[in-house]
Amino acid sequence: MTERMWRVTALFRVVTMVYAAVLILRDYPRYAHPAGGLVALGIIIAWTAVASVVYSRPGGRTRWMIAADVAVAVALVLSTRWIDSPARISAGMPTIPAFWAASPVLACAVAGGPWAGIAGALVISAADLADRPQLSLENPFSNIVLLLIAGGIGGYIVRLGVQAEQAVARVARTEAAIAERDRLARSIHDSVLQVLALVSSRGRALGGAAAELGELAAEQETALRRLMTSSAPGLPAADGNGTTPSAGPGAADPGIRTGPADLREVIEQLAGARVTVSCPATAVQLPAGAAEALGEAAAAALDNVRRHAGNGAQAWVLVEDEGQVVRVSVRDDGAGFANGRLAQAAAAGRLGVSQSIIGRIRAAGGTARVTSAPGEGTEVDLALPRP
Repeated sequence: MTERMWRVTALFRVVTMVYAAVLILRDYPRYAHPAGGLVALGIIIAWTAVASVVYSRPGGRTRWMIAADVAVAVALVLSTRWIDSPARISAGMPTIPAFWAASPVLACAVAGGPWAGIAGALVISAADLADRPQLSLENPFSNIVLLLIAGGIGGYIVRLGVQAEQAVARVARTEAAIAERDRLARSIHDSVLQVLALVSSRGRALGGAAAELGELAAEQETALRRLMTSSAPGLPAADGNGTTPSAGPGAADPGIRTGPADLREVIEQLAGARVTVSCPATAVQLPAGAAEALGEAAAAALDNVRRHAGNGAQAWVLVEDEGQVVRVSVRDDGAGFANGRLAQAAAAGRLGVSQSIIGRIRAAGGTARVTSAPGEGTEVDLALPRP
């Protein structure tokens, strides 16, 4: 925002320089000292070039440069009484620099905000009044009013723009941090937490020293789940059916790769003795990252079938290419679960569905829905728009 305002200030300086040049070249034969008018025009052109180059670099926007900018404008305004004729000054003719004198006011506003802009406007306005005391604030369209407006409002707009940029940057950093924590949480769930759960279960079953090891694994699993839950503030919670809002098709998981891939090759690897996979006859092309996200989410859903659906539960995986949307559904005939169970699990730190399935698809820009009922099995519907 600040850089754009400096470019606007430079453009304003050039435009008002051209306007001042037109006035001087038109009126200099009527000046009391015509040569002085041409000298003033040369100074305006030269200082416009100098200021434009210096202000184009952040290191050149110093207080001394801005003070010199204001001083040059003041000197040119005061030169009007020596260059122009008293009759023309009394008639209300513009000062020698005309609106070009507002350029340093805008520089003050951009560099220091509204109060700096108003201060610059007051200095140049004082020179204007000293040069032409008969032109007071009685005229609402006088240069003084315009200078004050430019300084105050220009500085205020710059401050608003800077604050807006800072707010957007903070939001972007927060969203990036949350996305990274979600990605790490999914990886931890798919590896460390499952190993700890397995050690805990086997240790308790074996008894003895192994049972003590299982208790330690269970404690570490609980602590890690609590850490994962508390380290993801602002994460949208799933509703009772496991639905989460989409991050939009432009969203991207930091761990997702790019490049083309056939989703069938990813999903067909999930087939097994109790898992039936059905895919279209033709290739289902997706970016590699999107195919990977769908495959990992489907694998997590099948892992839940093996762990929770009950012995002998069968699962079916269906891939559908709907053109703009690619859909993968995972259905089983297992025990199912009651409405609201997913929300309770997420609150307790068990993030298998909310992170490994719903969170993974949400990060890739899609949506996920989990529907189930006791004794009626479970269906996980994954939908991902094509870019």
